[in-house]
Amino acid sequence: MINVFYLIIETRFSDNQFPFVLLGDVGAGKSSLVLRFVKGQFLEFQESTIGAAFFSQTLAMNDTTVKFEIWDTAGQERYHSLAPMYYRGAAAAIIVYDITNSVSFTRAKKWVQELQVQGNPGMVVALAGNKADLLEQRRVNTEEGQAYAQENGLFFIETSAKTATNVNEIFYEIAKRLPSVQPLPNPGMVLVDRPAHGAASATCCS
Repeated sequence: MINVFYLIIETRFSDNQFPFVLLGDVGAGKSSLVLRFVKGQFLEFQESTIGAAFFSQTLAMNDTTVKFEIWDTAGQERYHSLAPMYYRGAAAAIIVYDITNSVSFTRAKKWVQELQVQGNPGMVVALAGNKADLLEQRRVNTEEGQAYAQENGLFFIETSAKTATNVNEIFYEIAKRLPSVQPLPNPGMVLVDRPAHGAASATCCS
């Protein structure tokens, strides 16, 4: 039996709560990025998401608080038709590809094109080249990802869920770009909802 979450999102965002979606090919590391961000954890072996999984995380940025309601979507092609339920009306999205897999980069481009046609026009979109710790296995150059992101008005960064490289930073940068969020100069970020045992790595960007 397939467990599928259904979501209805209004395009108006109140109380600094923002629906957020992760899209990308299976195995790109979407679930690992979310788990690292929300709980400060990394699992070497993680089962593929079925349908979609829900997480939340609150960011305290000086006197501004942002709550992300995060939907981690399945990357398998058979679940593609479900994706619009999660990205339509979403305030932000991360499209994830695996830097060691050029096919996943091609797939990421298709997600960008789909969002451009069917997504919320005001959506903040980031492109993440994940698994940046596997440099010796790289198949997609940083410059290639940067160029594509620039051409399509996306925020680009390479990440590693395994080493936590740029994981907090990508969510923070997206939060700064949300229309109703105006952080103070020299901002810092604290992940309010992260368990206490992850507190040592819960701050960034200060």
